[in-house]
Amino acid sequence: MKKSYFLLAILLVFMMLSCKKQTAPEMKPLEIPVTDVLQQDVRLVSEYTGQTFGQSDIQINPRVDGVIESLNFEEGKLVTKGQLLYTIDPLPFQAKVNEAEGALAAEQSKLAKAKSDYDMMVPLAKMNAVSQRELIAAKAAYDASIASVKAYTANLQNARLSLGYCRVLAPISGLIGISKVRVGDYVRPGAASVLNTVSDLGDVRVRFTMSEQEYIRIFREVNKANSSLKGAGQSITLELSDGTIYPQTGKVSFADRQIDPTTGAITFEAAFPNPDKLLRPGQYVKIGIVTDVRREALVIPQRAVIEMQGIYQVYVLGDSSKVHMQIITPGPSFKDAYIIEEGLKSGDKIAFGGNSLLKNGSVIRPKVIPWEPGQSQAEATK
Repeated sequence: MKKSYFLLAILLVFMMLSCKKQTAPEMKPLEIPVTDVLQQDVRLVSEYTGQTFGQSDIQINPRVDGVIESLNFEEGKLVTKGQLLYTIDPLPFQAKVNEAEGALAAEQSKLAKAKSDYDMMVPLAKMNAVSQRELIAAKAAYDASIASVKAYTANLQNARLSLGYCRVLAPISGLIGISKVRVGDYVRPGAASVLNTVSDLGDVRVRFTMSEQEYIRIFREVNKANSSLKGAGQSITLELSDGTIYPQTGKVSFADRQIDPTTGAITFEAAFPNPDKLLRPGQYVKIGIVTDVRREALVIPQRAVIEMQGIYQVYVLGDSSKVHMQIITPGPSFKDAYIIEEGLKSGDKIAFGGNSLLKNGSVIRPKVIPWEPGQSQAEATK
């Protein structure tokens, strides 16, 4: 009996020891990168999609009908003003020139006879050897011959002009495109009949549109005294389709006279230098223009902001290295940053999110890192 009580006591002690809770090891605070809320002047750039045009884009149209006999240029190469580009079969027009020359010569002979007759009539009329009626008739025949010669001279000039139009010359110096016709094609004059296009690429024009509301806002801001936007249109940027920034800056040349009633937008045109001939007509590009300047704005990296159901929050570092969740009101985007309207102040430190273990009230080991708008995420977390 004593032995049974002894075994029961040992069993109870064993069970008590096994049920005793073990103390969990203390977790080390997370090392989280933090950065300062920056306060600086911010120039907000708005982007607009535009299309490029040459400084001059001249379509070449035939001015007479006929068969193309030759192409006298290399497609896609530079041509000079006055250079021969196309020839159109000149034989029909040369025949018209010859015909007009013959008709003019015959009419000039008639004029010579009419003049001679009139010159003979004048002294005879003074001696009353011929009647005044005959003198007037001779004068009328002479005047009619003069008018007829002028008409035939004009016909000859027109025939020679048409013959000259058989040689199609470059209207400007520039880059010529791919020919729309080949040797043997029959062409007719008219705006719809295009042989080719020559573009002057010295400066390239870029056309883009802006909404009426934004135009009104910018117009009012620019016309304020001491406006920070004055001159913004004289230094605009251009982004190419591959995402690179064109090395030359441009300036706004003019705005259209009206708002397009179908789109509610106004068209602007900007000019960019093109020394390397990189820009070609027909490219789609992005135009960057400073449309707002925020003085002493609060700026934080976008990747530090947590957005849930339209509510924007950040982790703010407080006393004892403890972070707390703070609701903020972000303003416009600036590069890879947000301008903060409410919720933060200069000097606050915020933690970069992205760590699932980071919670409201967590104690962290802050790792302060420098950051500037436009800095890559890879650099920001080093």
